Amino acid sequence: EAQLVESGGGLVQAGGSLTLSCVASGFTFDDYAIGWFRQVAGKEREFVAAIGWSGASTRIGDVAKGRFSVSRDTGKNTIFLHMSNLKPEDTAMYYCAEAFGGSPSEDFFEYNLWGPGVQVTVSS
Repeated sequence: EAQLVESGGGLVQAGGSLTLSCVASGFTFDDYAIGWFRQVAGKEREFVAAIGWSGASTRIGDVAKGRFSVSRDTGKNTIFLHMSNLKPEDTAMYYCAEAFGGSPSEDFFEYNLWGPGVQVTVSS
């Protein structure tokens, strides 16, 4: 069964850093781009970052530019979201998702497999 599982969330003070992990299983990890999105209750899911199948190309959303980066460890079937200079407005549930194709996309509809999410809370 194909699945994604996020981890690494938690409570952090404003200005701090956190790295989220997304472990993939049950599918050929190297063939697909992986994206990170976040959502606050009552709001739409928001694009954060994505990385292409080879790791050579990335896309960073406006909410994350200059503060977040994304990487992948093919040997461990894992994608990382490195977050720094966190702000209270970064508080959200963070989800990783597998894209239909190999190129990173900001479009929610380009993703077909989602993890259950992990909570990130940034205190002021």
